[in-house]
Amino acid sequence: MQKGNINVQTENIFPIIKKFLYSDHEIFLRELVSNAVDATQKRITLGKLGEVNAVEGNTSIEVIRDEEHKTLTIRDRGIGMTEEEVNKYINQIAFSGATEFLDKYKGEEAKTAIIGHFGLGFYSAFMVAKHVDIISWSQRDGAEPVKWSCDGSPEYTIEKAEKKERGTDIILHIADDSEEFLTDDRVQGILNKYCKFMPVEIIHGTKTEMVDDPSDEKDEDGNVKKTEKTSPRVVNESKPLWTKAPADLEDEDYKKFYQDLYPMNFEDPLFHIHLNVDFPFNLTGILYFPQLKKEMELRRDKIHLYSNQVFITDNVENIVPDFLTLLHGVIDSPDIPLNVSRSYLQEDANVKKISGHISKKVSDKLNTMFKKDRETFASQWDDLRIFVEYGILTDQKFMDRAKKFMLFKDTEGACHTYEEMIAVVGETQKDKNGKIILPYTADAKAQHSFVSAAKERGYQVLVMEGPLASHMVQKLEEAYPDVQFKRVDSDVVDNLIETDDATTSTLDEKQEEALKPIIEGAFPGEAYKVKFTAMSPTAAPLTITRSEFMRRMKEQQAVGGGGGFQMFGAMPDNYDVTVNSNHPIVQKILSEKDESVKQKVAKRAGDLARLSQGLLEGEELTAFIADGYGELS
Repeated sequence: MQKGNINVQTENIFPIIKKFLYSDHEIFLRELVSNAVDATQKRITLGKLGEVNAVEGNTSIEVIRDEEHKTLTIRDRGIGMTEEEVNKYINQIAFSGATEFLDKYKGEEAKTAIIGHFGLGFYSAFMVAKHVDIISWSQRDGAEPVKWSCDGSPEYTIEKAEKKERGTDIILHIADDSEEFLTDDRVQGILNKYCKFMPVEIIHGTKTEMVDDPSDEKDEDGNVKKTEKTSPRVVNESKPLWTKAPADLEDEDYKKFYQDLYPMNFEDPLFHIHLNVDFPFNLTGILYFPQLKKEMELRRDKIHLYSNQVFITDNVENIVPDFLTLLHGVIDSPDIPLNVSRSYLQEDANVKKISGHISKKVSDKLNTMFKKDRETFASQWDDLRIFVEYGILTDQKFMDRAKKFMLFKDTEGACHTYEEMIAVVGETQKDKNGKIILPYTADAKAQHSFVSAAKERGYQVLVMEGPLASHMVQKLEEAYPDVQFKRVDSDVVDNLIETDDATTSTLDEKQEEALKPIIEGAFPGEAYKVKFTAMSPTAAPLTITRSEFMRRMKEQQAVGGGGGFQMFGAMPDNYDVTVNSNHPIVQKILSEKDESVKQKVAKRAGDLARLSQGLLEGEELTAFIADGYGELS
């Protein structure tokens, strides 16, 4: 028996271990299974080169639980190790078997086969084990089985062993505080999470299912009898969809894979993008565009990041552009290091290149869809809009590309490109300064009266709804300085588009001064600012609106943003009360001699204006309703 101390060079290896070994202990199983996959891939590659016997028979990896003896074994039928290799790759941590293998065999097949760094990842076993044994038998001619044992200290033993099959068994003697890793559900859950698509078949336990009885004997109803069949439980799909050629796949294949990834999603995705890049970096994957409707589901765990089919993370925030977090699917690249933290990924040059490429692929796909079948593209715009808007707000390059296919939807349901929209409104929506004014609604139903008034004027009213609307219109105004967006309820219709043509007022300045305190008294507090505008006598006597600027700032602050206004705390609620100086009720208030009647009429008109905007509530609403019933009786 050989005894010795593991060759740990503290000054250069501990920082790597700290970076590599995760705080989440469950990661050990990914590392050990990844090593087993490496060993199997090495055997296959060397078998093809004639350096070991060609692969015949079973190459599956087994994860074996023994709750009675408190062991967890990862068994592979891979290349195995000689005693010399155990000394080199296990005892001298600074060496990496996988790195040396790649240096020697530089073919693309070998590069894509090696998914971990055997040696360093192996030591993650000691996060859950109090003692670890390695029993390995190399595939090389003349090799003999060898056993390595260590209790987590620098001391180890190596001795001869017995083994039925060539390959490697990693036997973890689970520590008392980690016995959760001996239960079926816990182990199966980890394998499903990290190893679901590893390129070598992985078996964990058995499964039982009902199948037709081989005797073909039938029951009394004439149906073939069923019998139980127990078989190994394969936990992974070794050739997932993204590794296959797009030309060999149908739409149904992509939909089925989507349901496999997200079994709780009951709607098919709108479309998919199959990524397949081999220069200047390696990248495969499938991204799905989900049906978002009008909701902005900022779930950041829907894109799964893999390195050579080994799961890395489902938290891609700050790794890919923010707007891509709305997509679902898989990204796989051997150029993404397996031993990573999120902060490391953010600084990795390959990750940045991959992120930019995916953004371009998505915009190219959208542009192709728009050109190829605009009618279908427009019909899906309610789903696409949130994604496109989010991309425009967070990625300038995407915005530059999105100008080709971004659509503006009006209240009639018609969709226009920016150029088409400007051509439609023409000169009719230019203000006195020559700027094109584009009225929009955030909720056509709630803002119906304002929308109707604008449309009666012949204005084209756009639909700009959702949590990003205020950010979006500001971004578009920056991109297109000749236009200005105004929400239809930001002012009375006469003031939406300022022109030199003004309606004559029946009130002079002194009359307006006399009316102002009476109207102000009809509204609570200082949040309501009264102003006078000459309008048609058929327009409402009092209209409550909210400044476009102040509302935008408040909405941007609520979603996130608002520039320097964040430092001043929450934006206050302020409203404009526009008095129609030509309305008969306004004339009545002015001419009424009884002060109490004046106040009552003004209060009634004010309450109606507030009620129309959902601002009348509580005791005031109760009193208003009671007064209404009193007038009926």
